[in-house]
Amino acid sequence: MTPMPHKDPTSYSMITYFWVTVLSAWGGVVSFLAKVRTGAARPFNLVEFVGEITTSAFSGLLTFWGCEAAEFDPLWTAVLVGISGHMGARALYQIELLAQRRLGLPASGDQS
Repeated sequence: MTPMPHKDPTSYSMITYFWVTVLSAWGGVVSFLAKVRTGAARPFNLVEFVGEITTSAFSGLLTFWGCEAAEFDPLWTAVLVGISGHMGARALYQIELLAQRRLGLPASGDQS
């Protein structure tokens, strides 16, 4: 059995980062359009739109690295990147809670 090459954020190709960014940003676009439809966001608001896309791309990137670290199947990784892109800030909050539990830290807002 061939040993798995060491992975770090610099070892992935630009095309990999491109598809992760596009897929998660697409989830952000879908989320923004849903917010516009329900009245939670204003249409044609560039600041809200760019904020949604940026947050979605960041959460998708973190999800990608987490999936890679856990050695998920590439198709499941793509699914989770898209979902976390759609979740945006909610995905970041869930990732934060997971990290806090794994590190044994109190949850945000805890006074203990």
